[in-house]
Formats: sequence, C-alpha cells, structure tokens
Amino acid sequence: MNVVTRFPPSPTGFLHVGSLRTALYNYLFARHHGGRFILRVEDTDRARCVEGAVESLIKTMNAMGLDYDEGPTLVNDKIIEVGDNGPYVQSNRSEIYTKYALQLVEQGDAYHCFCSKDRLAELRKGQQLAKLPTKYDRTCASLSKDEIKAKVDAETSFVIRLKIPDGPVTFKDEIRGSVTIDGSEVDDQVLMKADGFPTYHLAVVVDDHLMGVTHVIRGEEWISSVPKHVLLYKMLGFELPTFAHLPLILNPDKSKLSKRQGDVAVEDFLDKGYLPEALLNFVALLGFNPSGDQEIYSVQELQDSFNLSGVNKSGAVFDVEKLNWMNGQYIKKLDPEDLLERARPYAEDVDDSLLGRILAIEKDRLSFLSEIKDHLDMYTGQPEYDSEILVWKKADKEDALTQLKGVGEAIKSLNDETFESLELIEGAIKKYIEDNELKNGNVLWPLRVALSGAPRSPSPFELAWILGKEETLNRIKFATDKLVT
Repeated sequence: MNVVTRFPPSPTGFLHVGSLRTALYNYLFARHHGGRFILRVEDTDRARCVEGAVESLIKTMNAMGLDYDEGPTLVNDKIIEVGDNGPYVQSNRSEIYTKYALQLVEQGDAYHCFCSKDRLAELRKGQQLAKLPTKYDRTCASLSKDEIKAKVDAETSFVIRLKIPDGPVTFKDEIRGSVTIDGSEVDDQVLMKADGFPTYHLAVVVDDHLMGVTHVIRGEEWISSVPKHVLLYKMLGFELPTFAHLPLILNPDKSKLSKRQGDVAVEDFLDKGYLPEALLNFVALLGFNPSGDQEIYSVQELQDSFNLSGVNKSGAVFDVEKLNWMNGQYIKKLDPEDLLERARPYAEDVDDSLLGRILAIEKDRLSFLSEIKDHLDMYTGQPEYDSEILVWKKADKEDALTQLKGVGEAIKSLNDETFESLELIEGAIKKYIEDNELKNGNVLWPLRVALSGAPRSPSPFELAWILGKEETLNRIKFATDKLVT
C-alpha cells in the first residue's frame, strides 16, 4: 500500500510541542514506508486565525527538518503550493465542502438547522439542569422541503447538521484496539456553519479522502469524534483510513501540558538554543521508544524503527530536565565550526576567535545555547570581586599574593606558542608548582579566582588558554593589586 500521512495544524499561533510530536510521527511513519507526507492548513475557524501564523508554521517545519511532499511552502516570503491535490489551505476549498454537504442533505444524512443561538443556549441550559447529555433536539430535522426553501429564501441564517443514526459505531485504532461508541452519545454535529465555512469534521474527512490519506495519526483528544468521521466516510462512499490516536503529553504533575507550567511552543525552544535534532529526539520518545537501552537517536534511526504498535497508550511526561540533558549531549557532539555558527546569535559582540575558545571549554556545561550569554562576562571584561575569595582555605592574603606573583612570573616567561595549546599551558604551570615544591591548592585556587573573578569556574589552565597571555597577566596584576590595598 502507498502510505500517505498528513499534518493539518490550525494557524492559531505558535507550534505546540504536542503538535510537533504529531507532525513527527506522521513524518516518520510515511518515510518508514516510503510514502508521502502532506502539510495542510486547517483555517476554517476564522475567528481563531492569527495573521502570519501560516508563514511561521512553515518556517518552523523547515527549521525542524520535517520536509513534506505536498502543501504550502514559502518562496521569497510568498506562500505557494506544491502538489497535485490542492488547494492545501482549507479556506480556499469552500466549494468542495459545500458540494459534499449538499450531497449529504440530498441523501437524507444531513439537514438544515435554522435554530438561533439563543434557542440553542436555552436548550443546553435546560438539559444541564436536568442532568441530561447536551445534544441538539432535532427540531429542524423534520422540516419539509417547502419550509426549508421558504426560510432560505427569507435569508434566515442556518447551519447543516449531520444526522447521526441509531446504533453503535465501531472502529479499530492502531494504538488502542477496537473502540465502540454508541450513536446515542453523539450529537448531530454541525457540518457547515452559518458563515459558509465547514467545521473540522466535514473538512477533515473530505480532505483526507481527496488527498489520498491512508493513515490518520493525531492526538487522543479527537478519538471521541471518530464515530462522526466513520459515519461520514460511509455516507459519502469513501474508503476508511487507518486511525491511530496518540497519548497526551503531560506536565510532571500529570496535568495536560500547558504554558502555565513552562514553554510549550517549539519556537520558544528554538529561540533558547535547543537544537532541532535534540528536540526531535526528545519529542519522539514521548510515547515511543525503539529500544530500552538507548536514549540518543538520529532521525534516520527513528525513521527506520518507527511503528504504530510501539506507541504507548498512556500519557507521556514532558521532563524538561531530561530535555536539557539530551540537548547538552547534542551540543557536546557538535564540531567547533557548527557550534560557533549556532551559538553566534547569543554572543553577537564577541569575535570568532574568542567565542570559539569559550565554547570549546563551556560547551560541556551548556543545556541550551542561549546559556552561553551567562558565561560571557567572565571572559569579555575584568570581573569585580572581593579579595577574600582569592585566599585558599587555611592560607592567608600574604600567601595568595606570593603565589600569584610567582605564578605570574612563570606565565610571563612562557612563549606565545605555549598559549596556543591548553595542554602546554597546563603542563607549564604544573611544572612550575612541582619544581618549586608548592601545593596545588595554594597556587591554583588564587590563580583561578584571579582569572575568573568567581569561586566556581573552569580550571585556571582553561581560563588562561581562553583569555590569552596578555589578558591572563593583566588579571593576575589586578588580583595582586587587590591583595596589597
């Protein structure tokens, strides 16, 4: 079978990490089977559409490396469509939905409803007070053709509703198995709204059929809607796709993931300097793990191993600490030039030579790239600090002063070539300590503080290599001056 999947977001803002996982699973499944992956924009809820959201969505998909075979794309900042099954933006497909809605009416599977919002609100309120399911009471389902024509001619506002038949609706879900929902639990869903736009339920069925979608992979929040979709497929004579509903992504307290407890937008993570490949790796494992003894996967490895039977039924916890660890692992593995390029936006005023050395030392301490901003002050300007922190344990200021002067002279004698190598710097300073029968702590502690201005920092050898000979000597002089005043 030629597999076709799709990712159909609504342009209502930024891309949620839960939606990213949905897109990724659809992408992996299609690629695993050599099939097609479609991007479709579901913008029929016009009140929720955000200007520029489609462009932002496309850019984010590109940034994450989720290339699709069909759908809207950006060329010179203009949206164009690629593929033979467009339009791929639902607001441009209104005539198609109207055709199928009227077909359903003609078949007796749907009907016009002229009830006002006020009447529907009163109906719902009464049902709630009586503790009954809130459903439409089919007042308009029995209208004659003449009555309907008269109301339409009088320009009375109306919607078109699906007429849910009695009896159970059963379907197979690739993750949850067989699911049965009785028709009595399902409301007569609005298919076409008063503004002439379809609801999600009609549009998704029509589009998935016309675009040849074979596998509908989406969040579990849609599982209660599947009976409506199954009925529409059957009523319209469409072949049913395979359904798979993904578990929720949860906060650590097991509530549904929301912005109230931290970042949820993919763009926010990218802006902070999370690497796309690390974010994809992390998100892929929220509900799916190819192996119990591996955490780091390339996209190709995920693609090769992905299968719907391996997706969990239960919700997956979004653990930011684990994401930070994983992103840190990816940062460590970047080659120096790639790391420098990716970190550049967070250190625009630091020249490449200095930034490259800083990153070589600090990369093992980064969870995400924007953290480098917190480390720059140590290297780009003389730090201020109290002279007391220059003193090693039970030593005193006099000892700290003596040790700094001595190691300063030793460093001053080193040639420039020594300062090109971290190993040579470390070897030279350790030899000075050994030759003069000094204690490591008494020398290295005040040296490290003098170079960093902080009680916690990289080693003095690393600091000297980053700063260079001249700046290293300047900072030692600054420290000795502090100790004599």
